[in-house]
Amino acid sequence: MMGIKEILEKIWIYVVTALLVVPVIILYFYLGLISIAEDMDGIFPTGLTLEHWLEVLDGRIPIPGAQYEYPNIYLVALNTFILAVLVAGLEVVISSLAGYSLSRFKFRGRSAILTMILILHAFPGITLLIALFFVLNYLGLYNSLLGVVLVKVALDLPLGIWIMKGFFDGVSWDMEMSALVDGCTRLGAWWRVVMPNVRNGLMAVLIFGFLSGWAEFIYALTFIAEQRFWTFSMLVYAFTTGEYSYTNPGITAAVAIIYMIPVILFFLFAQKYLLRIQLIGKGGA
Repeated sequence: MMGIKEILEKIWIYVVTALLVVPVIILYFYLGLISIAEDMDGIFPTGLTLEHWLEVLDGRIPIPGAQYEYPNIYLVALNTFILAVLVAGLEVVISSLAGYSLSRFKFRGRSAILTMILILHAFPGITLLIALFFVLNYLGLYNSLLGVVLVKVALDLPLGIWIMKGFFDGVSWDMEMSALVDGCTRLGAWWRVVMPNVRNGLMAVLIFGFLSGWAEFIYALTFIAEQRFWTFSMLVYAFTTGEYSYTNPGITAAVAIIYMIPVILFFLFAQKYLLRIQLIGKGGA
């Protein structure tokens, strides 16, 4: 039987967990209630209606009395998905190659590169907005999803490289050497032997990259000028700030819920890989 101390510790854990989780659940429930509220009396919804959801799912969100309109929500969803997938894919490819090189090869300046990567991860990317604007404008990538993708990938790579290096450090060199002795090329051994053993790391980088790209806001807002390239974060921002002098709480809440659903589903599918992130750090630099 458990002692008094163990029971109190479990009760304390449940209480703390409830205090952290319950307010979030209440806020999400409140958001859902707003999305089907006919009107708002202060902070209290009044009446129930599906009109807001029908308008959102119709694709085009009207702006009464204005000559402007918001972009089609399905185009916004496609842009957001493309941004998230490209960011995740590029981060996985580049991080795995760089992480393998830093883990397996000994060369002059390796420690300095590792230190610089760590510093870059801690560096606030927002301070580079002006410089990035001029670079993207010079390259002809301003006002394009590709420009935002490249900026996002470059700023997220330090974390991805460190994650992958930690996983590669955890793969025995003897295993790779055996594949080389059996006739595999270095590239073949990397692909057939090493990569299957770091799939948890690949999934971690993929998840972080996808979520980072899906939630991206500041760089999209700065480097995208036309509505045809808007993402969900820009659309929700336009609603909450009263862009075009029109704010509808019900429509804003409905769009926000649609924005969250793919992330929740993706996280539920991939959470088991995130729980294995403790493998990072096995092995030295």
